[in-house]
Amino acid sequence: MFSARLTDVAANRLAKQWSARYLAAEAKERRTMLTGLVQASGGLEPREDQGLRLFRRLYAQAESLNLLVELRADMLRWRKQVSGLGVLERELEGLLSSWFDVGMLELRPITWDSPASLLEKLIQYEAVHEIRSWEELKHRVASHRRCYAFFHPRMSGIPLIFVEVAFATQMAGNVQVLLDPQSPPDDTGKARWAIFYSISNTQPGLRGISFGNFLLKRVIDELLRELPRLKSFATLSPMPGFAEWLGKQDGKAMQELLSDKADKQQAQDDPEAGLKWVDRLRSAAAGQASDAVQRTGLRLAVQYLKSMKNGQPLDPVARFHLGNGARIERVNWAADCSAKGMAQSCGIMTNYLYELDQLDDNLAQLAAGKPRLGMNLRWR
Repeated sequence: MFSARLTDVAANRLAKQWSARYLAAEAKERRTMLTGLVQASGGLEPREDQGLRLFRRLYAQAESLNLLVELRADMLRWRKQVSGLGVLERELEGLLSSWFDVGMLELRPITWDSPASLLEKLIQYEAVHEIRSWEELKHRVASHRRCYAFFHPRMSGIPLIFVEVAFATQMAGNVQVLLDPQSPPDDTGKARWAIFYSISNTQPGLRGISFGNFLLKRVIDELLRELPRLKSFATLSPMPGFAEWLGKQDGKAMQELLSDKADKQQAQDDPEAGLKWVDRLRSAAAGQASDAVQRTGLRLAVQYLKSMKNGQPLDPVARFHLGNGARIERVNWAADCSAKGMAQSCGIMTNYLYELDQLDDNLAQLAAGKPRLGMNLRWR
């Protein structure tokens, strides 16, 4: 399968048999089969494009790209346990990047009238805010909302990434209000804001192959075409790493982050100062919080969002939106009081603002190591 010509009938028949076996196999057998590929490819001399030839052969013999996407997902899962698997994974990533070029992707709206099999996939793949019932799903794809997804012609019926959109007269600051099926429907005629409140990648095998930035820009173009009165585009986004980051800060680090003199003194020489603030913020978000605690929590959130590692924002969601040219516009107190929201970010959420004529300038500032903040960044 590695060395025969791509037109070799026997090798192609073997590739088809191998593919069928792999798709039907359980995890243990899949890992064994991948180990076999590594062993078979280890003696290729010269290697050149012989590693790529295997994947091109599988691609040519397959009816869809599902096999190769699943193949890379498994490679990412086991590449640290199977020596040499990383070489094959990198070769496959390069091919998938070209096969999933954004020019080949189709943007489609998803509505309540879409096939039930597709709607079920939204429930299955939703990665930000769990969809717990058909009533909740119907609310998210209702006529006063929008949901768009990218599809590939050789993965029919499977959304690769999708975004859910709400409309409002002002920037939204509480996701429970947006998600509540009993909340009044958005008036799209009066709306001036489009709020992107959930973006989900569905295929682990396409990790690192970015088309999310193209999705949002295509969706904004589509929304402006349909609803020309829209003026502003923002997200209401989680901060999935905030509580973990804050919990790792010791007393010395917290003294640098805190502004109140009494809070600084209390944190001094306390190795668990950050963990105590995590507990304090969670309790405050779940109950009645003083203005001082709210302000401190939101300032800590902004410090986290500004944190960089290896030239990139520390938070994965910030990395995505700031990397698309958005800016940090607002942080919102008690904006997601679900169990997940409290565990990850003490209930705090962020608005990233997409100003189309500022995207390039924002990217330049990010490259200089200083994420762009809104001029009137507010605590709320």
